[in-house]
Amino acid sequence: MNLGNTVAELKKKAIVIRENILETIGVGKKGHVGGSMSSADLVTALYFYKMNHDANNPEDPDRDRFIFSKGHSVLAQYAALAETGYFSKDELKKTKTFGSILQGHPEKDTPGIEANTGSLGQGLSLGLGMALGGKLDKRAYNVYVIVGDGELAEGQIWEAIIAANNFKVDNLVAIVDSNKVQATGPIAERYDLGDIKAKFEASGWETFEIDGHNMEEIVEALDATDNVKGRPSVIIANTVKGKGVSFAENKASYHNAKLTEEQYRQAKEDIANL
Repeated sequence: MNLGNTVAELKKKAIVIRENILETIGVGKKGHVGGSMSSADLVTALYFYKMNHDANNPEDPDRDRFIFSKGHSVLAQYAALAETGYFSKDELKKTKTFGSILQGHPEKDTPGIEANTGSLGQGLSLGLGMALGGKLDKRAYNVYVIVGDGELAEGQIWEAIIAANNFKVDNLVAIVDSNKVQATGPIAERYDLGDIKAKFEASGWETFEIDGHNMEEIVEALDATDNVKGRPSVIIANTVKGKGVSFAENKASYHNAKLTEEQYRQAKEDIANL
């Protein structure tokens, strides 16, 4: 596989994923713009490059698992699931409406969703359990979990981090969407964890730090985790909250916000020009 061609194709696909996210949010309906857009490149690389998965065989026991621990950003996952055929793209506009298969947080009833998340801090523990299950069943799958940097304030995350190292779970990969802004403002002003990389390293994890919007760095880091043996891996992806939408970038007010018709048009133009 020619990595250069792959990266170029993934960059184009990431634009499509952002367009899908925007369609999902629409006009006048609250949606998590910030975290969905900041994680869009990471989700793109997972679904269209790295993970072994098949929309036509979603229960394949050897499939890779993906858990969005910061479940409020699930719009990025919905965008990828629709694009890969788990359900019709027509469903995206129905998100968060009565009777829709797509709600504001991940639910297992939705095709392609592995676990209910949204109560912050729980997804990494779920991923650890799935990874341990894979080891016990002698399956070759990997488990990928995206957590938010604000979510790292949750104690359960650190219990999972310590346990994963203790059990030497090398089929577990955590990805930190480090956009540095949580719902109410900059993380440094709310709950500053300091050097995240050093903390993971001290807990025994193999660590990688990348630009979470540089597709080449993303795929190289994901590939590098395949070579880690005897301990879990974490990719700390430095991202921009609201990436690709000019008026939302680095703004806590767009963590969860309604878009006006004018903002929707501006966002669409911004994304098309990425």
